[in-house]
Amino acid sequence: MSTTLTPSPITIEIVRTLEAKSILYRKSILKMIYAARAGHTGGSLSCVDILNVLYNHVMNISPVNFSQVNRDHYIHSKGHSVEALYAVLADIGFFPVEELNSVEKYGSDFIGHPTRSVPGIEQNTGALGHGLSFSVGMALAAKKDARHDRVFTILGDGELTEGSNWEASASAAHYHLDNLVAIIDRNTLQISGRTENVMAMEPLDEKFAAFGYAVRHVDGNNVAELAALFEGLPFEMGKPNLILAHTIKGKGVSFMEDNMSWHHRVPTDSEYAAALLELEEAEKTWEQTHG
Repeated sequence: MSTTLTPSPITIEIVRTLEAKSILYRKSILKMIYAARAGHTGGSLSCVDILNVLYNHVMNISPVNFSQVNRDHYIHSKGHSVEALYAVLADIGFFPVEELNSVEKYGSDFIGHPTRSVPGIEQNTGALGHGLSFSVGMALAAKKDARHDRVFTILGDGELTEGSNWEASASAAHYHLDNLVAIIDRNTLQISGRTENVMAMEPLDEKFAAFGYAVRHVDGNNVAELAALFEGLPFEMGKPNLILAHTIKGKGVSFMEDNMSWHHRVPTDSEYAAALLELEEAEKTWEQTHG
């Protein structure tokens, strides 16, 4: 299960900022989905802390260097949870925050899955099971070109039933892609129920280790633990990196947490107000404690 990590001094200096951003991102996700009347609420809330740490602390990706090849790369394999990615990309300046008002609107590029027509997105995803294959190819290309860029991808735990993930994993180990970082958003829920009831996959850590990954566990909703873990990349030279990020679907809003019905559901007016109130209270508590 989750391994407790002691953040390094540099992580301690920035962790409060990351915590504050996670609250803001959750508010942005809810606003998007409520206004669009569509979206994957639970999965976006479960993976947003990971995206927060990746883009604000770990990866060398920005609007300035995005057109270059020699940088880090990110593929959002669980493409249906695109609202979390939109929130982060807007915050770091890939496009104006106001563009999020057009999510799911007629004629907008901001549809319900990532497309390359949106600044900051590298690959169209949403057909589950493809993101890891894309990432393996990109990591292999970097190795062949003697570049030092890394490739990160977040997969939903429900999409692990797609066989292409395991074909990609065999290739990742065969080519010693220690510049590949695969992150499983292990919230244990998918649209039709508990992942283990739909298709039992455990023990995931042993399965990925058998494929040749260096595997680590982490609390995927704890930005301090995430930041500390990422600083140890690569975990083992010559092995692809696999992170089992134990998260809570709907994290941050009590009545959405670990609730299957919020996989793809739009909050009502009263639910939206209640969710925002919870997040605003969390924001006030953070400011009183750390502000």
